[in-house]
Amino acid sequence: MIKKIIIIIIGLAVLLGGAWLVVHKVSKTTKSDSNQTKPVEKSPAVIFDKQKYILTDPTSLWFVANKHFALPISYVPNDLIVPSVPLRLASSEQQMHLRVVTQTDLTALFSAAKAAGLQLQLGSGYRSATYQKTLYDGYVSSLSKAEADRSSARPGHSEHQTGLALDFTRIDGKCHLEACFGDMPEGKWLIDNAYTFGFILRYTSDKEQVTGYMYEPWHFRYVGHELAKEMHDKGVKTLEEFFSLGSAPYYLQ
Repeated sequence: MIKKIIIIIIGLAVLLGGAWLVVHKVSKTTKSDSNQTKPVEKSPAVIFDKQKYILTDPTSLWFVANKHFALPISYVPNDLIVPSVPLRLASSEQQMHLRVVTQTDLTALFSAAKAAGLQLQLGSGYRSATYQKTLYDGYVSSLSKAEADRSSARPGHSEHQTGLALDFTRIDGKCHLEACFGDMPEGKWLIDNAYTFGFILRYTSDKEQVTGYMYEPWHFRYVGHELAKEMHDKGVKTLEEFFSLGSAPYYLQ
């Protein structure tokens, strides 16, 4: 009798032990599963809207003035102002004006440059088609027409007429409108930082076959934060390439 009782007790112990192991295993598995990191759902990729602004409207922030696309000779922006930054010429001079849309970001850019110990000033901003003709004719007289077309825009084709382009220069005038400006601290800083303020270097050293213009490390174009960042992040250097406008080595007319 005692032997049967012992066998029953042992059997019950085995059954209880087995049940405990099963419950423990299930509990551990459930706990382990609950601790697993759920896959993070990726946000849908934001597609850059290249049609946000009209490329062919002279008043547009993204108007592309180049050797294929011209502004009306009579076009003058109706919102020109003298920005509150260091100026190379008297504020009454035509070239010391820019469109009001550039004001906030240009002021911030100059403040950041000053904080970095740099001596930037506005060298040239808006230019009328009439004034551009004077400049272009001067280049043609001193150079060949072909060379003039590498360094100066014909009337109506200059970005300066949009009121959105400007030439930077140093306060001391060193390397003014010269390629060596790109090697100066100011030039290097602009290349690295201008896009964060909505400005792009328009004529880089390796894209003359696209833009039709020689390297101008002083010439920047305001396109706004959105486009400037997109071009920087994608590594696209020219408006022609970004908007698939093709190369522009020659004028159409």
